[in-house]
Parts: sequence; structure tokens; C-alpha cells
Amino acid sequence: MQAVRPFKTLLWLSALLLAGLPLTGCGGGTVSPTASEAAATPASAPAPPQAPAATPVELTGTPATSVTAGQNYMFQPTVSQGGGVITFSVQGQPNWATFNAKTGELTGTPAPVNEGKTGLIIITATNGSTSSSIGPFTIAVNAPSAPPATGSATLSWTEPTENTDGTPITGLAGYHIYYGTSEGAMSTTITVASPTETSYVVTGLAPGTYYFTVVAYNTAGVDSPQSNLANKTI
Repeated sequence: MQAVRPFKTLLWLSALLLAGLPLTGCGGGTVSPTASEAAATPASAPAPPQAPAATPVELTGTPATSVTAGQNYMFQPTVSQGGGVITFSVQGQPNWATFNAKTGELTGTPAPVNEGKTGLIIITATNGSTSSSIGPFTIAVNAPSAPPATGSATLSWTEPTENTDGTPITGLAGYHIYYGTSEGAMSTTITVASPTETSYVVTGLAPGTYYFTVVAYNTAGVDSPQSNLANKTI
């Protein structure tokens, strides 16, 4: 007669046999894994941390659009952002100006030869991720104002009594004063419409050297020869 095997052994063998069967129930559906099997499934790796987004660069400021030749021009933009190293660049830099790539400052002193309007200028700031620009803008270089006319010259002459042929003067009507900044260019005229006036003060003269001469004229509009030449430096 064959000996009966221990019940536990049969149970262990049954479990072993069941392990090789398909995980299907009686109705043909899929059998869910046991808690121990679910625990054996490896968990998904956590997503790597995202780097914080770069704070946008913001460049502000209003550059002057004109300057007088001989005077200094300066524009310093204002930049704001949350971090990073800011660098600046410029397009259309005038040849009379210098540009600071660390601060964005545009400065210079144009000469009279630079009079006129510059080309388009653009200043840009960047932190390597974002950028911001000012422009395009132009700068008009204007001619310097003329110096104030503050000088004067006092002229005096003798009333003529004879014509060039020695005959007495009749019909003397007044005098013409001619003056200018060179002997050959006395193009400014002042009329003194009185035969008895023998002096005149010329005012509003800017700094420089001026030349003067006087002629008498009669009622017929005929001029006398010019007087001697006088000059004065203001």
C-alpha cells in the first residue's frame, strides 16, 4: 500500500503548478496581479527639476536726438532684469561717438564737420537668453549759434563843401556808409539822410575786424568819391 504524502507538500506542489497556468479566471478575463507582484514592479523615475526661466531684459531711456557741434552728447540707457551678466551692443554708431559695451553709454563731441543727421542707431542689451533694444533713432548735429553781436564803431567825417572839380556843392542830401569784414567786401550800407549829420554809431557788430568808408550824395542821387578807409577790431 502506497504511503500518503503530507498535505503541505501537496499544497506546495499545487501552488507550483498553478504558477505556470495562465492568469485567467473562469470567465476568461485577465486576473489582476497580487499585491506582492505589484510591489515588484519598478516605479517610474522622477522628472528632473526644471531650470527657472530667465527673467527678460528690459532696456529703457529716451536718447536726445540733437546736439550742437562742439558740445558733448551723452545717452545712458537704464537696464533691469533678474540676474545674469548684461552686455551691450550698438548699430549705426556715429564716427564722432564712443560706445561702452559694459554700460551701454553712447557719448562724444561732434565737430562742425559732423553737422547733419546721423544714420539709424540701435542700442541692444542681452543676458544671453533674452534681449531688449532702444531705437532706431537719429542724432542731428546742429551748427553752433553765432556769437552775440555786441560791438559798435563810432564814425565821424567832415561835411564836404566842394565838388571834385572845385565848384561849390549844391543840393547835398546826405551820406552813405559802406562797411564789411574785408576791404574788398564792404557790402553793408547805411544811409544817413541828413547833410548836416557828420557822425554815426554802427551797432550790432559781432567779434571781428571791420572796414568803413563814407560817400556824400546829392539830390540828383550822384555819389562823391569814397572817403579814406577806416577800420576797427571788435
